[in-house]
Formats: sequence, structure tokens, C-alpha cells
Amino acid sequence: MISIIAKFSVNEGEESNFLTLINDLIKSSLAEEGCIEYALQKHIEKPSTYCLIEKWKDSDAVDFHNNTPHFTTTIPKLIKIAKVEVDVYQTL
Repeated sequence: MISIIAKFSVNEGEESNFLTLINDLIKSSLAEEGCIEYALQKHIEKPSTYCLIEKWKDSDAVDFHNNTPHFTTTIPKLIKIAKVEVDVYQTL
């Protein structure tokens, strides 16, 4: 299993736009065959900081996801309105 933790620090005034984009991405991603989890979390003490926790069946599922239209069109929009940090983990 592959786990991806994507941290978003959303620019001031862009939270509504961010939530619209990310919720559309979540809905489409959850429909993918290899998607196990795709859950958004909000930081308790930092209101403009979010974490997207993704779990995928395997690296093929991640590769497929990374090339879907909903991913390739949404990520550039998110990068314009938020600082993004991504960490990828593999189950041992």
C-alpha cells in the first residue's frame, strides 16, 4: 500500500476556492479503483492549513491517479492558491 500525505497552507482569502477544488478532487479520486482512502483534515490550531491523507492499493494506482484529468487539471489550480508539501510512504 502507498500512503500520501499532502499538506496545504492556503493563501489568505482562498479558503472557499480551495475547498471547492479539493472536494471535487476528493469525489473523483474516491471513485478510482485503486483508491482506499482520500480524506481531508483541517489543522486544529492553524485554520488555513489542511492535510489530505491518501491511501492507494499500489504504485500503479498512484500512477493512474496522477494522470487522470481531475488530478492534472486541479493540482495546478491548487498550487496557485496554496503552498503544498507532499510526502509518500510505502507499507513495509
